[in-house]
Amino acid sequence: MGELFIGAATDTGQTHAPGVAPVGLRLDRANRHGLIAGATGVGKTVTMQVLAEGFSAAGVPVLLTDVKGDVSGMGEAGAAGERLRARAEAIGLADYAPQAFPLTFWDVFGEAGHPVRATVAELGPLLLARLLELNETQEGALTVVFRMADEEGLPILDLKDLRAVLTEASARVADLSARWGLVSAASLGAIQRRLLVLETQGADRYFGEPALRIADLLRTDPQGRGVVNILAADRLMRSPRLYAVALLSLLSGLFEELPEVGDPPKPVLAIFFDEAHLLFDNAPKPLLDKIEQVARLIRSKGVSLWFVTQSPADVPDTVLAQLGARVQHALRAYTPRERRALKAAADSFRPNPAFRTETVLPELGVGEALVSTLDARGAPSVVARTLIRPPASAIGPARPETIAAIRAASPLGPLYDETIDRESAHEILAARAESAAADAEAWEAAVATKEREFNTARRYRPGVEGKPPRAPARRGDTTGEAFAKSLARSLGSSAGRSIVRGVLGGLFRGR
Repeated sequence: MGELFIGAATDTGQTHAPGVAPVGLRLDRANRHGLIAGATGVGKTVTMQVLAEGFSAAGVPVLLTDVKGDVSGMGEAGAAGERLRARAEAIGLADYAPQAFPLTFWDVFGEAGHPVRATVAELGPLLLARLLELNETQEGALTVVFRMADEEGLPILDLKDLRAVLTEASARVADLSARWGLVSAASLGAIQRRLLVLETQGADRYFGEPALRIADLLRTDPQGRGVVNILAADRLMRSPRLYAVALLSLLSGLFEELPEVGDPPKPVLAIFFDEAHLLFDNAPKPLLDKIEQVARLIRSKGVSLWFVTQSPADVPDTVLAQLGARVQHALRAYTPRERRALKAAADSFRPNPAFRTETVLPELGVGEALVSTLDARGAPSVVARTLIRPPASAIGPARPETIAAIRAASPLGPLYDETIDRESAHEILAARAESAAADAEAWEAAVATKEREFNTARRYRPGVEGKPPRAPARRGDTTGEAFAKSLARSLGSSAGRSIVRGVLGGLFRGR
C-alpha cells in the first residue's frame, strides 16, 4: 500500500524518540481531497510543499497556484540545517536528504512562465454567460450568437473574434430573430459591456491559441517523478474575474477530458489552491458551483483537490463536506467569531482520547498540526497531534538564475510561448467586409461608366431617351453586399460616394 509520509504523532508536542507512530496519507484515498488550514505564519505553505513533494516522489503530477510567489524553491535542493535535521531525526525520518523537484512554470500573462490560454469556444456560451452574470435574455442572445457562428463557419477563438461576431449579429438582429427567436440589440450591447470588464483585467491575453492541453499538466520526469506545475497567481489574484475564468476553464477541461478511473492506486493529478479564502471571497457563483461540482464528482477521475486557507470557515460547507483529509495548524481565538470557528474546527475531527482537541488546537507550534486522514475503509482516522516532516526542497522563492534555467530547459516552450493567430471569425468577417466594399466601389464605377456612355450617346444621338442601364445584381449577394450596392445606386453623387466609403471604412477601424 502506497502512503505519503506527513510526519509523526506526539501527544505532548515535544520532540519524540525514533520509532513513534508515523502519520501518512494513503495514496489510494488521496482522491477524497483535503484541507490545510491554520493561522498566518504557522507553516501551511510548508505543509503544502511537503505534500506536493510526496505526490511528486510517488509519480503523481501536481498543480499549485502560487499566490505569494514562495513555492518556486521546490526547484532547488533545500539547505539541510541543524533545525531541519533535528526535526527529521525527531520523527524517525532516517533517509532525509535535500533534493530538487521537477518544475514547470505557468502564467496567464506569460511573464513568469509559459502562457496559459483557452479559446472562447472551449468555454462555451453557457459557462461564459454565467461567468459574465448575464440574465436569461442575454444568455439566450449569446447562445444564438454562438449558433450563428457555428453554422456560418466562424471560429470564436479570442475576444476580438467574439466582439466581431457580436457586431455582425447586431447588424442582423432581424434575421437572427426570425430564425431563433427575438434577439435585441440592447442584449448584445450588454454582453459587449460585460466583455469589456474581462478585457480590462487582461482576458485578451488569456483567450487565444495555442490552448493549454490537459495532457501537458500530467507529465513525469525521466526518474518517474511527477512534474510540479506552478501557476503564478500573485498578479492574477488582483484580477478576480480573470482568475475565475482561468480556474473555471481548467476545472471544466479536467472534468470533461479525464476518463473515469474509479479509485486508482494513486491520483492522476493533485491540485493545491493556496490562499483558498481569496478564491472564495466574492467569487462569481458559477465558479463556486463548478468547484462544488468538481469536488463532488472529479474523485472518480483520479484528481486530488487540496484547499489551503486560514480557517475551515473560509471554505463553503458544500465543498468542505467533500474533504476527507484534514491538516489543521494552530488557530487563534481572540474574538467570539474566532472562538466559534475554533470549536467548529475541533468538532470536525474524530476525537483522540489522549487529548482534548479544542484545547490543543490553539497551543500548536509552528510546523505542528492536528492531522486526520482516511483509512483503508474510507473512514476518518483518529486525530493525531503531528510534527510535520521537513521539506527536502528549498523553502521560499528560488533564485532567479534557477527559475531562468528551469524555464529555458522546459520542453513546452516551443509549444506555448508563441501566440498563434490563425484565421478565425474576426479575419473572416473582415474579409467579407472588404469584399463588400470592393464590390460597392466596382458598382459605383460601373454606374458612372454607364452614365457617361448614356450621356455621350444622347449627346450625339438625339433619339436616345430614358434612363441609363443598370448592371444586374450578382447572384449570391450577401446582405452587406446588397446593402452596399443599393446605397451606391441611390447615391450617385461624389458626396454620396464619400458617405458609402465612410460607412464601409468604419468596419475596419477596430482591426
